[in-house]
Amino acid sequence: MKIIHISDIHFTIPGERMGGLNPHKRLARALADVNDNHSDATRIVITGDLTHWAEREAYEALREVLLQQTLPVRLMIGNHDDRDTFLSVFPEQETDAFGFVNHSEVVGDSTFIYLDSTQPQTHAGHFGADRCAWLQAELEKAEHARIFLHHNPMEIKLPAEDQIALVAEDRPRFRELLESHNAKIDYIHFGHVHAPIHGTYCGIPFSSVPSTCNQSYPDMKEPKLLSGGPMDPAYHVLLIQGRETIIHQIPFNWDGPLFATGAEWEDWSKPVAAE
Repeated sequence: MKIIHISDIHFTIPGERMGGLNPHKRLARALADVNDNHSDATRIVITGDLTHWAEREAYEALREVLLQQTLPVRLMIGNHDDRDTFLSVFPEQETDAFGFVNHSEVVGDSTFIYLDSTQPQTHAGHFGADRCAWLQAELEKAEHARIFLHHNPMEIKLPAEDQIALVAEDRPRFRELLESHNAKIDYIHFGHVHAPIHGTYCGIPFSSVPSTCNQSYPDMKEPKLLSGGPMDPAYHVLLIQGRETIIHQIPFNWDGPLFATGAEWEDWSKPVAAE
């Protein structure tokens, strides 16, 4: 099974730029690459920051783009989004009993769980007791699960970035929930940090995907200011077979040369100068 993971598309009102970039052209190029090379994918999952300023016109522009997409798309919201505005433009979106954009579906032999970790007027992640109760119920009934969310639920040892991770008061409860079900959680996928970061948390492998727009720079000393720039964007291709996962990072915006070389030993031999 192949899943496309995209994040942090930061849509604006058409014609407006974000961080000096055109997020509409960036997503169009990413989706074109997906359609050209991965039309056999089962899902596209976009893990939040669908917009940059949460404007209705930006959500409407995104809806128009996705209506033309043949692959099924699952949407989640991030800290730059507004839940009510998003739901007004995407009224078919599933929510839980509290109105959070928490939803799940069975894909193959796994339950994909999509989490809403946003809170109004803050860039940090939140996942309180009510949301954890919903997640616990989903995990208890799943045989195997894969979790997608916007915020990193753990510290990633980048002090400035960790200011806006899942907040410290919500982290212990969330961690306890993951630890109690880690035998059935195959992977955790998130965005938010605009960078590729991989590791394990609570005995569960995790990965974050770069943004389709600006990228962050991993400054392990700066405590307050987020560092970033217009570095190469990417999306992830998740290749899933049973409980095994391979992740490929696709630099869809690269327009430079690509060189084809054989894989035989002689193909990499040092050329011998003619006498």
